[in-house]
Amino acid sequence: MHQLTKLLTQKSLTIAVAESCTGGNLSALLTSKSGSSTYFDRGYITYSNHAKIDMLQVNPTTLDQFGAVSEPTALEMVQGVINNSTANIAVSITGIAGPTSDDTNKPVGMVCFGFCINGEYTVTTQNFGNIGRSNVVSKSIVFVVDFLVESLQSG
Repeated sequence: MHQLTKLLTQKSLTIAVAESCTGGNLSALLTSKSGSSTYFDRGYITYSNHAKIDMLQVNPTTLDQFGAVSEPTALEMVQGVINNSTANIAVSITGIAGPTSDDTNKPVGMVCFGFCINGEYTVTTQNFGNIGRSNVVSKSIVFVVDFLVESLQSG
Protein backbone atom coordinates (compact mmCIF):
# COMPACT_ATOMS: atom_id res chain seq x y z
CA MET A 1 0.00 0.00 0.00
CA HIS A 2 2.85 2.37 0.82
CA GLN A 3 4.15 1.95 -2.73
CA LEU A 4 0.78 2.95 -4.19
CA THR A 5 0.36 6.03 -2.03
CA LYS A 6 3.94 7.04 -2.79
CA LEU A 7 3.33 6.73 -6.55
CA LEU A 8 0.07 8.68 -6.34
CA THR A 9 1.78 11.45 -4.40
CA GLN A 10 4.91 11.55 -6.59
CA LYS A 11 2.83 11.73 -9.78
CA SER A 12 0.32 14.21 -8.28
CA LEU A 13 -2.56 11.86 -9.04
CA THR A 14 -5.88 11.53 -7.27
CA ILE A 15 -8.03 8.42 -6.92
CA ALA A 16 -11.73 7.78 -6.43
CA VAL A 17 -13.39 4.41 -5.95
CA ALA A 18 -16.74 2.65 -6.19
CA GLU A 19 -17.10 -0.41 -4.01
CA SER A 20 -19.79 -3.03 -3.80
CA CYS A 21 -18.64 -6.34 -2.29
CA THR A 22 -15.68 -4.72 -0.50
CA GLY A 23 -18.06 -2.41 1.37
CA GLY A 24 -15.71 0.53 1.80
CA ASN A 25 -12.63 -1.44 2.82
CA LEU A 26 -10.56 -0.10 -0.09
CA SER A 27 -11.54 3.47 0.78
CA ALA A 28 -10.66 2.83 4.43
CA LEU A 29 -7.24 1.50 3.44
CA LEU A 30 -6.55 4.40 1.08
CA THR A 31 -7.45 6.94 3.76
CA SER A 32 -5.73 5.21 6.70
CA LYS A 33 -2.55 7.24 6.27
CA SER A 34 -2.20 10.84 7.40
CA GLY A 35 -2.09 13.13 4.38
CA SER A 36 -4.33 10.91 2.26
CA SER A 37 -6.36 13.95 1.22
CA THR A 38 -3.55 14.76 -1.22
CA TYR A 39 -4.40 11.69 -3.32
CA PHE A 40 -7.86 10.41 -2.26
CA ASP A 41 -10.81 12.25 -3.84
CA ARG A 42 -13.88 10.21 -2.83
CA GLY A 43 -15.41 6.80 -2.42
CA TYR A 44 -18.82 5.41 -3.25
CA ILE A 45 -20.22 2.35 -1.53
CA THR A 46 -22.82 1.17 -4.02
CA TYR A 47 -23.86 -2.14 -2.58
CA SER A 48 -27.37 -2.25 -4.02
CA ASN A 49 -28.33 -2.05 -7.66
CA HIS A 50 -30.34 1.07 -6.83
CA ALA A 51 -27.21 2.74 -5.46
CA LYS A 52 -25.25 1.83 -8.59
CA ILE A 53 -27.97 3.44 -10.71
CA ASP A 54 -28.52 6.46 -8.48
CA MET A 55 -24.93 7.36 -7.59
CA LEU A 56 -22.97 6.13 -10.62
CA GLN A 57 -25.57 6.22 -13.40
CA VAL A 58 -25.21 2.52 -14.15
CA ASN A 59 -27.83 1.69 -16.78
CA PRO A 60 -30.63 -0.50 -15.37
CA THR A 61 -30.60 -2.44 -18.65
CA THR A 62 -26.95 -3.37 -18.04
CA LEU A 63 -27.87 -4.72 -14.60
CA ASP A 64 -30.84 -6.62 -16.02
CA GLN A 65 -28.89 -8.08 -18.93
CA PHE A 66 -25.53 -8.87 -17.30
CA GLY A 67 -26.12 -8.62 -13.54
CA ALA A 68 -24.41 -6.55 -10.89
CA VAL A 69 -21.40 -8.86 -10.97
CA SER A 70 -20.21 -8.41 -14.54
CA GLU A 71 -17.57 -6.58 -16.52
CA PRO A 72 -20.17 -4.33 -18.23
CA THR A 73 -21.42 -3.23 -14.80
CA ALA A 74 -17.86 -2.73 -13.50
CA LEU A 75 -17.14 -0.57 -16.56
CA GLU A 76 -20.23 1.57 -16.08
CA MET A 77 -19.42 1.91 -12.38
CA VAL A 78 -15.89 3.16 -13.07
CA GLN A 79 -17.21 5.51 -15.76
CA GLY A 80 -19.65 6.85 -13.17
CA VAL A 81 -16.81 7.46 -10.74
CA ILE A 82 -14.84 9.41 -13.34
CA ASN A 83 -17.93 11.42 -14.34
CA ASN A 84 -18.77 12.26 -10.72
CA SER A 85 -15.32 13.07 -9.37
CA THR A 86 -12.21 15.08 -10.09
CA ALA A 87 -9.91 12.05 -9.92
CA ASN A 88 -7.28 11.01 -12.45
CA ILE A 89 -7.69 7.37 -11.42
CA ALA A 90 -10.88 5.47 -10.69
CA VAL A 91 -11.56 1.93 -9.54
CA SER A 92 -14.76 -0.09 -9.31
CA ILE A 93 -15.26 -3.40 -7.55
CA THR A 94 -18.34 -5.61 -7.79
CA GLY A 95 -18.45 -9.25 -6.84
CA ILE A 96 -19.76 -12.13 -4.78
CA ALA A 97 -17.90 -12.36 -1.49
CA GLY A 98 -20.02 -15.19 -0.13
CA PRO A 99 -20.52 -17.36 1.72
CA THR A 100 -23.39 -18.00 -0.71
CA SER A 101 -23.92 -16.87 -4.27
CA ASP A 102 -26.78 -14.75 -5.55
CA ASP A 103 -29.44 -16.16 -7.84
CA THR A 104 -27.36 -15.71 -11.01
CA ASN A 105 -25.34 -18.93 -10.76
CA LYS A 106 -22.12 -16.91 -10.66
CA PRO A 107 -19.56 -18.48 -8.34
CA VAL A 108 -18.67 -17.21 -4.90
CA GLY A 109 -15.35 -15.42 -5.16
CA MET A 110 -16.03 -13.95 -8.61
CA VAL A 111 -15.10 -10.26 -8.57
CA CYS A 112 -15.20 -7.82 -11.49
CA PHE A 113 -12.98 -4.76 -11.51
CA GLY A 114 -13.03 -1.57 -13.53
CA PHE A 115 -10.07 0.76 -13.78
CA CYS A 116 -9.60 4.14 -15.38
CA ILE A 117 -6.06 5.47 -15.35
CA ASN A 118 -5.61 8.82 -17.05
CA GLY A 119 -8.50 8.17 -19.43
CA GLU A 120 -7.64 4.55 -20.25
CA TYR A 121 -10.32 2.03 -19.22
CA THR A 122 -9.67 -1.60 -18.32
CA VAL A 123 -12.03 -4.24 -16.96
CA THR A 124 -11.10 -7.64 -15.64
CA THR A 125 -12.58 -10.49 -13.65
CA GLN A 126 -10.82 -12.50 -10.97
CA ASN A 127 -12.15 -15.66 -9.40
CA PHE A 128 -10.73 -16.01 -5.91
CA GLY A 129 -12.83 -19.07 -5.09
CA ASN A 130 -15.02 -19.78 -2.10
CA ILE A 131 -12.32 -18.85 0.43
CA GLY A 132 -14.53 -17.01 2.89
CA ARG A 133 -16.08 -13.57 2.74
CA SER A 134 -13.28 -11.63 4.44
CA ASN A 135 -10.64 -13.38 2.31
CA VAL A 136 -12.45 -12.47 -0.92
CA VAL A 137 -12.60 -8.85 0.25
CA SER A 138 -8.91 -8.87 1.22
CA LYS A 139 -7.79 -10.49 -2.03
CA SER A 140 -9.88 -7.98 -4.01
CA ILE A 141 -8.15 -5.06 -2.32
CA VAL A 142 -4.70 -6.59 -2.79
CA PHE A 143 -5.51 -7.15 -6.47
CA VAL A 144 -6.49 -3.47 -6.91
CA VAL A 145 -3.39 -2.18 -5.14
CA ASP A 146 -1.07 -4.48 -7.12
CA PHE A 147 -2.78 -3.62 -10.42
CA LEU A 148 -2.48 0.12 -9.76
CA VAL A 149 1.16 -0.08 -8.64
CA GLU A 150 2.10 -2.09 -11.73
CA SER A 151 0.18 0.27 -14.02
CA LEU A 152 1.62 3.43 -12.50
CA GLN A 153 5.17 2.09 -12.53
CA SER A 154 4.97 1.13 -16.19
CA GLY A 155 3.10 4.26 -17.27
